[in-house]
Amino acid sequence: MFVSVLLGLISLLLLGLSIRLFYTSMRKTGRKRVLSRLGQGQPVLAPETNTTQNRLDRLFVRAGLSRPGERQGLWLGIWGLLVLVGAVQAGGVGLLLMLLLPPLALRLYLTWRYQRRVRRMVEQLPSALDHAVRSLKSGRTLVDAFLGGIEASTDPLREAMGRVRRNVELGVSLADAVHDFAEFYEREEFRFLALGLKVNHRYGGNASELLENLIKLIREREQGNRQLRAMTGETRMTAVVLALLPVGMAGFFLVSNPGYLMHMWDDDGGRRMLLMAFGLQVFGCLALWRMLRSV
Repeated sequence: MFVSVLLGLISLLLLGLSIRLFYTSMRKTGRKRVLSRLGQGQPVLAPETNTTQNRLDRLFVRAGLSRPGERQGLWLGIWGLLVLVGAVQAGGVGLLLMLLLPPLALRLYLTWRYQRRVRRMVEQLPSALDHAVRSLKSGRTLVDAFLGGIEASTDPLREAMGRVRRNVELGVSLADAVHDFAEFYEREEFRFLALGLKVNHRYGGNASELLENLIKLIREREQGNRQLRAMTGETRMTAVVLALLPVGMAGFFLVSNPGYLMHMWDDDGGRRMLLMAFGLQVFGCLALWRMLRSV
């Protein structure tokens, strides 16, 4: 019974992953095609190897943390110990929980730190670009003005854009360096900046006017996002309550009357009901999350 349930959960997980990959590919816009045409004949950065270690390092760096490095073996050992303790103490259920909960908690923590950090970076970006515009109008080149804007900014933007400075010092063009930065942090405002610099680099134009328009665009988007969050605050709070209420009720029963749920778990029909309720809870949380992402 446990093996069939485990296989069913794994199949549902793989199905959800395949649907997400298909949805991501369908949402691909013409931005990459435009960037590829603009970058024809230009030197580009060497692509990073798409390995598990690189993806893990990317998650940590984007969240503002140092790479796991040598500590990775220690954390894997602790995770293995937790899995062993869960299997000994609670059997198959404990094994499954310890296999899934620590990676999920780590991913949620890194995502939360990344979103908070990149939101702060977007708030700081107009000030850095405004400094670059003033430097351009005083007679400096675009590269010097942009790097000066980076130095004039504060963390976390200055620390993150150190990636741009290093690439420029290694001989990469400013447009390609900013494009690499934008794809690393996967934020639309940074991609707008990269696209504008690529257009200016290939076709020329008034760089100060370009940056001023970008400043206006970024500030208007930020203002619109804040207004949207204020208007949908009640909806988001309702979604959080609906997601946490069943979990809270189950926790209350486990604390006040643990025999109630354990008696259901010992019965075949009750076990199927609990597993079905767990699956519906996961599906409902995912549906609410997608609904919140769409507003």
